[in-house]
Amino acid sequence: MDQVNEDCDGAGDSASAAEIARPSVRPAGGPSAAKHNRELLFAFIVVFFGITAVTLSQQSAIGLIPLKNLLKNELHEGKAATAAFFFWLGLAWYFKPFFGIFTDAFPFFGARRRSYILAGSVLSVASFIALVYTPHRYAALLAMCIAINVFMVITSTAVGGYMTEKAQALRASGRFASVFQIAYQMAGVVGGPLGGVLAGMAFGWTGVASAAIMFLPIPAALFFLKEKRIRVDSQKLLGDARKQLTKIAKAKTMWAAAGFSFLFYFAPGIQTALFYRQQNVLHMSTDQQGLMFFLNGIFAMATATLYGTYAARRWTLRKLLFWCILAGAIAQMCYAFYDSLGEAYVIESLWGLGWASADMALTDLYMRATPAGSEALGFSLMVSVRNLALFGADWLGSQAMETYHLHFSTMAITNGAVSLIALPFVFLLPGLIVDREDTRAQAEAIPPVPAGKAVIEE
Repeated sequence: MDQVNEDCDGAGDSASAAEIARPSVRPAGGPSAAKHNRELLFAFIVVFFGITAVTLSQQSAIGLIPLKNLLKNELHEGKAATAAFFFWLGLAWYFKPFFGIFTDAFPFFGARRRSYILAGSVLSVASFIALVYTPHRYAALLAMCIAINVFMVITSTAVGGYMTEKAQALRASGRFASVFQIAYQMAGVVGGPLGGVLAGMAFGWTGVASAAIMFLPIPAALFFLKEKRIRVDSQKLLGDARKQLTKIAKAKTMWAAAGFSFLFYFAPGIQTALFYRQQNVLHMSTDQQGLMFFLNGIFAMATATLYGTYAARRWTLRKLLFWCILAGAIAQMCYAFYDSLGEAYVIESLWGLGWASADMALTDLYMRATPAGSEALGFSLMVSVRNLALFGADWLGSQAMETYHLHFSTMAITNGAVSLIALPFVFLLPGLIVDREDTRAQAEAIPPVPAGKAVIEE
């Protein structure tokens, strides 16, 4: 198992790799390549459907255009109020680590992943149905959207923990980052065009469509995610929770990765301002706005495929982080030229190539930096830093434009330039997690073991 030592920077942590890692014992002879490939495939299926559901059904995906359209054109809210709405509806995502503590330390019906995925998905489906009957008032809509996101975070946290476990065990963090990004971009490829169509219909249909999508993780978890039942001991559970918090608090490598991620993502955002520019300046219909999401999503999927099948298995993560972050920042600055429909097509495509590559390399970093045994807590903490930075930056950017009357192109260049601040810090990340590539061959991931012996990996 590819474990990450929290003391990999040599800064004097008292914990050793053996103390941090969760040991796993391999049976004599080692698993066959076919068994390894089957395990990888099943894990990919669970991750793909889990991440697709919790990204595609979100109000910032399939519901983005319908909800922003409702706020702008029915409730007549301004840019700052709309950006604030989306900041607050994501409240649960900022506290995702607390959900991680529960899924790591408190088994639910004897399981740490499967039961949480099922419970979160069922409650999300029910909440989306309730959204259909919610009055079209700012406060009422916001309250219901916050509740929906609480249940979605439960599913997302459990899927993220499961993905990190498998990525470390199979030494395939780059490939899992690729699957994660392809699933994540379903929000644009499917959610963009579908959201554009739904924006022209009664808002209730958005809730119905989101409920149907959030049903997807249920069969995936039932058929492809198998867990050994864990016996519940209340005293041990409390001790496990304390151990999780202590381990995370001492995880220097993980905190370094989280801080590095924040430097890239926290730049004055333009996403809400872009929505208003598309409608007010370029006079796009909601269908055309959906097409923009489709373009950056489809190019992001192409980038993700290349990353997982080629780049992650041939280049070190340090090299990938440098070039991907540079590409992501340049893609953001290209929005300064977003002045016509033709330019919009090109820029959205470039954004899909550049931004997705940066986002994917950082996801790869999250999985490598997460301490073993605290997969859901560690991964969710770093994703929460990302979410808080993105939504907070969008609100900050919208507020700055309204207060100081800044031009859209100025904000776009500033957005990309600030993201470049993270670039020099690539060279300060611990070599243990960034100076290697994904395992090149399946045989390398699980080498054969001489008969009569067992290997304990730490």
